[in-house]
Amino acid sequence: MNRLGLLGKNISYSFSRAYFKEKFENEQISDTTYENFDIESIDLFPSIIKNTKNLKGLNVTIPYKEVVIPFLDKVNKKAKAIGAVNTIKITKKGKLVGYNTDCYGFKKTLKPFLKPHHTSALILGTGGASKAIAYTFKELGIPYHYVSRKRSETVSFTYDSLTEADIKNHQIIINSTPLGTFPNVEEYPNIPYKGITANHILFDLIYNPEETKFLRLGKERQATTINGLNMLKLQAEKAWSIWKLY
Repeated sequence: MNRLGLLGKNISYSFSRAYFKEKFENEQISDTTYENFDIESIDLFPSIIKNTKNLKGLNVTIPYKEVVIPFLDKVNKKAKAIGAVNTIKITKKGKLVGYNTDCYGFKKTLKPFLKPHHTSALILGTGGASKAIAYTFKELGIPYHYVSRKRSETVSFTYDSLTEADIKNHQIIINSTPLGTFPNVEEYPNIPYKGITANHILFDLIYNPEETKFLRLGKERQATTINGLNMLKLQAEKAWSIWKLY
């Protein structure tokens, strides 16, 4: 039996396991399973590799997309440029190879919504997922700025410094933080929502719940809103093509 899974922390909310279970049923794949590897610390990762027989690949989610890299034998060129890994392939020789399929899923989901006035973006959060978003904006030629709690060399705005004018000047806003993820559905990034207009795109990488408070507040101001479900499906299929079990 081939085994695949999701590496993360507090990931019972994740749809990945259900997604692959349904995929395997629909495609009559009976010799592959997908399970959650929910660990408190990345230090437990080697024991998963050592003790899980027939493990062929993993998806990686919060908070391990960056800290898993030193444990890998090789990192794909694009994932290295991004600085985050969300897919691991385990080769026949037992080597661990890291990839990033988040950028693929994000780009394919966002592109149909882009219009000529979407010329600059804000990325809320600076974790592993945000790095794939930033990489994609570079590919698309769209300037972007990070928003975080503290200013740094890479962070242009803090949540405290962000103004309505800043929001109006950046008509794509991406939430790459976990704020609003089930079960904490009333949480949301603290930004000046009054600056949002009908010309804005608000994209939340969260997909559970289907509509976060971040998206709901954007919708109230007539913005185009996108959740992370399509991105999840696209990156999952890309990961499946990397694992190439058949």
